[in-house]
Amino acid sequence: MAETVEVTVQRYNPETDSAPRLQTYEVPYKDDWVVLDAILYIKDHLDATLSYRWSCRMGICGSCGMNVDGHPKLTCSAHLREYRRGFTVEPLSNFPVIRDLVVDIDDFMAKLKSVKPWIVRELEQPLGDGEYLQSNNQIDHYRQFSQCINCMLCYAACPVYGMEPEFLGPAAIALARRYNLDSRDEGTVERVNVLAASEGIWECSCIGECSVACPKGVDPAKAIQQTKFDTVNGAIMSTMLMPFGNRR
Repeated sequence: MAETVEVTVQRYNPETDSAPRLQTYEVPYKDDWVVLDAILYIKDHLDATLSYRWSCRMGICGSCGMNVDGHPKLTCSAHLREYRRGFTVEPLSNFPVIRDLVVDIDDFMAKLKSVKPWIVRELEQPLGDGEYLQSNNQIDHYRQFSQCINCMLCYAACPVYGMEPEFLGPAAIALARRYNLDSRDEGTVERVNVLAASEGIWECSCIGECSVACPKGVDPAKAIQQTKFDTVNGAIMSTMLMPFGNRR
């Protein structure tokens, strides 16, 4: 008899359910499967009504983030062999649920856009002048933070975001840090207004769960603390350089 594993999935249909419910499925166990394979099997063979997000299946797109046994994971990277006794799949914590395992990401996208996660320049270099070249050393300054895939696992893991939805959040701050460290960028001052606001970096209490959850080793907690240091240092330097007659 083929080996199977029990997969319990949180279901929610806003048209018929007053609250989320759990439903258990029996799926084949295969040693080379990941959790996403089990979910795909349920959709294809057991229950076509199940809703979820997925795309690349290679840990690149960030679409398939879900809670697996209470921990935010990329389901395309969570191996079934780690859950031989069965497991529970739920939508990412701290986000409104649209349906089943699909969460509303509008708040995240708005916060991401607010930090301008792109290269900002006062004047564009003429196309004829070629590329904005960088050395490997310059790239190394921000390389770690550039690995973010916007999977939102850090938001699901962050207790501050869970209690204070206004908090800018780990990924947005890490990506702001990435561009602030980019030698081609001139948008640091614009981002500081967002980062140093009351719902920005100072909301973080440095618990570090965001960095634990990150599947790409981005270390958002490190980005947040570095940004705090730079913000304070910049404020001190501005005060020191201010003419004495203008000081309050």
